[in-house]
Amino acid sequence: MSKIKTFEELEAKQRECSSCLAAKFKGEAGKRAVVLCGGTGCLSSNSAEIQEKFKKLIEEKGLCDRVTVNQVGCFGFCSQGPFVKIYPEDTLYRLVTIDDVEEIVEKDLIGGEVIERLLYVDPETKEKVAKQEDITFYKKQVRVALHGCGNINPEDINEALGDGAFQGLAKALKMDRADVIKEVLDSGLRGRGGGGFPTGRKWQFAYDQPDGEKYVVCNGDEGDPGAFMDRSILEGNPLAVIEGMAIAGYAIGAQNGYFYVRAEYPIAVNRLKLAIQQAEEIGLLGDNILGTDFSFRAHIRLGAGAFVCGEETALLNSIEGQRGMPRPRPPFPAVKGLWQCPTIVNNVESLACVPYILRNGAESITKYGTERSRGTKVFALGGKINNVGLVEIPMGVTLRELIYDIGGGIPGGKKFKAIQTGGPSGGCLTEKDLDTPIDFDNLVAKGSMMGSGGAIVMDEDNCMVDVAKFYMEFICDESCGKCSPCRIGTKRLLEYLEKITDGKATMKDLEELEELANTIKIGSLCALGQTAANPVLSTLASFRDEYIAHIEKKECPAKVCKNLMRYTIEQDKCFGCGVCARSCPVDAIQKTDYTAPGKKLPSYQIDSEKCVKCGMCLSSCKFKAIVKK
Repeated sequence: MSKIKTFEELEAKQRECSSCLAAKFKGEAGKRAVVLCGGTGCLSSNSAEIQEKFKKLIEEKGLCDRVTVNQVGCFGFCSQGPFVKIYPEDTLYRLVTIDDVEEIVEKDLIGGEVIERLLYVDPETKEKVAKQEDITFYKKQVRVALHGCGNINPEDINEALGDGAFQGLAKALKMDRADVIKEVLDSGLRGRGGGGFPTGRKWQFAYDQPDGEKYVVCNGDEGDPGAFMDRSILEGNPLAVIEGMAIAGYAIGAQNGYFYVRAEYPIAVNRLKLAIQQAEEIGLLGDNILGTDFSFRAHIRLGAGAFVCGEETALLNSIEGQRGMPRPRPPFPAVKGLWQCPTIVNNVESLACVPYILRNGAESITKYGTERSRGTKVFALGGKINNVGLVEIPMGVTLRELIYDIGGGIPGGKKFKAIQTGGPSGGCLTEKDLDTPIDFDNLVAKGSMMGSGGAIVMDEDNCMVDVAKFYMEFICDESCGKCSPCRIGTKRLLEYLEKITDGKATMKDLEELEELANTIKIGSLCALGQTAANPVLSTLASFRDEYIAHIEKKECPAKVCKNLMRYTIEQDKCFGCGVCARSCPVDAIQKTDYTAPGKKLPSYQIDSEKCVKCGMCLSSCKFKAIVKK
């Protein structure tokens, strides 16, 4: 791979690669292309094995000169993967298995016949949809941070160049550094990692520091339960993030950047390493990039899975080889960061937006969103939702649109109860908040936060006290222990929540729980500790009646908390088949002397003292004679 040394050579290379990419999409010279989702979700469902079978069959049938096979990044619609897309027809097949490959090759690639059983079926119209853009899940989405994901092979720099990679850096290198920062400021880009601090202002602070060693750090330590936004970007288009880091480095006068990525993301890490290597080989990282005096190198550091290292100063300590614990601020990292040098820390999504802004201009972002929250936001939509997946929506889209139009509503006709945004640092929003436009300030005003973009939907079967306890268990495990409000306070919060879910708490405990939660919020050292009590405070604000039911009535309205529920057999419905007794792991179900009218065999009953509330009996009874109370 020859090095690109000038702007003109880059433009020529991009035109060449763009033509090759367009040829794949348009099927020029009678060629067709098979692309498969190469994201973690689809790979865990045998996408790689499906790809290998395609290659094998295409070779066996002598189609290699007419059909290409490769992978792309995440399509986003995770609950419908693995995906296979056929170009130039743009036919999208979903839920593909290894057994489907031969049929796709024979009927579609050879016979030109669309396989209708593998098409997406619209749940409302019941019509089969062949093209991705016609699926409701995608219609309200706009890909800015996710640009290139699902279109290009993330392991091939030529496809990235054909899709516009490094046009933003080339444009930036022709501008004054201050003008690059102004472009980012004009775009209104705010940090997508959770804090929402204006990205351009952070860059300006570092730019204003005296010349010398400076650093750019990419925060890829994605620790929120259920979140996979950063992972998908790094897997789907790592060069976009590398380019964003290089632009930031040029803007503030840094020559080195560090990616801090979770070691639990092996696919993202390997593709990032490959992308850095390819960019160095072609001359787009290293010394005197494109013949200018700007030199920049990217390095990778792996995180060991500590949630607190998502906090920027703890992350910097970890890169330096110290224990990942937050530093008191000021000084802020833009003044004294990595090795006491000016450092900007941006998350993966923020940096992925930067090349898009430089390439297309600030107005390409400002046309989306609200006045104080410009652009788009990527969410990992999960939980009790039909369309689980990765979505990128313009700021200002409402929670109702996110949950029902894009997410497809709640499975099984269940009633929506809450959505937790912002992960453990966020809060629960309820039905009364569904028409709230999603942006940084609106979610904070409602008692939650944007966070990095996790969005977990809950239905009527969720106990909100149990939800608060789940997040508090996570926070207790992940607290670094540096400050006592977080180290001790969160443990006490968890003890209160355990008392409540065990049916042992009093109303005085509830008062103390709330008081302690507010104290932790005020007294903790870092943002993680300051937001640690949010799940408790937000559930108390919206679901206090559930807390009171646990305390005063000794019952869990959602029938989730084991110590406040019991399983019983309605004997008049029991046929006496004994399946429940045979499925019980602790022999808590015994035959009685009672035979229900119209039944031939004696019914059964459950010994509440022995019952461990595992639910095996409930799931095994086909007569629905067992109920949870």
